[in-house]
Amino acid sequence: MAEEIQISGSSERGKIRNPLGVVGLSIITIGIYLIFWYYFVNKELAEIGKAKGTDELGTSPGTSVLAITLGVFILVPPFVSIYNTCKRLQAAERLTGTQPGMEPGLLFVIWIFVGPVAEYIFQSNMNKVLQAQAGGGGGQIPAAPPQAAAPPAPEAQPTEPRQPPPPPPQQ
Repeated sequence: MAEEIQISGSSERGKIRNPLGVVGLSIITIGIYLIFWYYFVNKELAEIGKAKGTDELGTSPGTSVLAITLGVFILVPPFVSIYNTCKRLQAAERLTGTQPGMEPGLLFVIWIFVGPVAEYIFQSNMNKVLQAQAGGGGGQIPAAPPQAAAPPAPEAQPTEPRQPPPPPPQQ
């Protein structure tokens, strides 16, 4: 299940999603989940933008979804929407002080040719943005529990020559 994080400066919450979960659900649902996911990441970006006082991160996630669904009939709008969403992610990385991820142009090209890989990269970078804007500590994905240390090896003891066991008593 996705972990929710409060978007600082806003009453909205963002979700830390497992990137493999996004890809898997998009494939299993034949793209229906992808439409919902696309809406929600654009909404999260817009909320971060509002909190930072800029419209650089978008203002209407519904328009983005219309562009990738009904805009297919005009052919150009989905490409423009996807590229702009990639640019919004880069702007969010800059505004939150997150380590820069992939260039929008390269992410766009990957999205066009290998969509699931781009979804994975996008969600992974979006998780970093959400964690950074929340202060970095509150919503981090927990690390794997530390492995228990192996017990110390027994000290080598001098070995005495072994004597064969006595023969079994005869009856």
